[in-house]
Amino acid sequence: MRALVVTHEETSRPGLVGERLVERGVELCVHVMVPDHTRPADFQPLPDAECDLLVVTGSYWSVYEEAIKPWIDAELDLIRQAHGRGTPVLGICFGGQALAAALGGSVDRSPETEIGWYRISPPPGAALPISDGPWMEWHHDRFHMPEGAELLASTAICPQLFRMGRSVGTQFHPEINVALATEWLDAASDDYLDSVGVVREDILADMARNEAANRRNCFDFVDWFLDDVAVA
Repeated sequence: MRALVVTHEETSRPGLVGERLVERGVELCVHVMVPDHTRPADFQPLPDAECDLLVVTGSYWSVYEEAIKPWIDAELDLIRQAHGRGTPVLGICFGGQALAAALGGSVDRSPETEIGWYRISPPPGAALPISDGPWMEWHHDRFHMPEGAELLASTAICPQLFRMGRSVGTQFHPEINVALATEWLDAASDDYLDSVGVVREDILADMARNEAANRRNCFDFVDWFLDDVAVA
């Protein structure tokens, strides 16, 4: 199985998700949309080759942001076409928002920023197909699911996990590990972190404390996606 992994800058790598996919025998073809995140309009065109699986990761930007207009429509088309022909799609954070938008949903500003470790809950009367976490959150936007999608989990703030056929979108970051968290923090200015109430040392300490459990939860999540969703 070959997976096209669409990332948006060097720090949006697939992390633990990619690690588990490789362990499961999936070959990764990683495409970085924007090599220099300070120049978001300068992008690398998406490859033409079809894949067996499409993974779309997080980003610094918003799906609706003017700065990424030169390439976001092509990415949404890629997602839409993959879903339409039955190729399993996994969207993570920005990728989950892009998946929702591509399939007829929408994305807007979240009523509250979520940064840190949160538990997720299924709708009343339903059961979670994955662990309730805690899962790492780092987002300012939220998705509204397309018609026909199934809500699988939420926090008190917004939807966190949905499924539509062979496609799954998350708002949380199952792929996170200490290395990625360190890069995200290094890329963030002190003014930004102050504005969202984030202390670098606290985020890294929480990451180190949760990394082992998150690895197990992430691997179980990828297994669920491959074994229960992608084969449906």
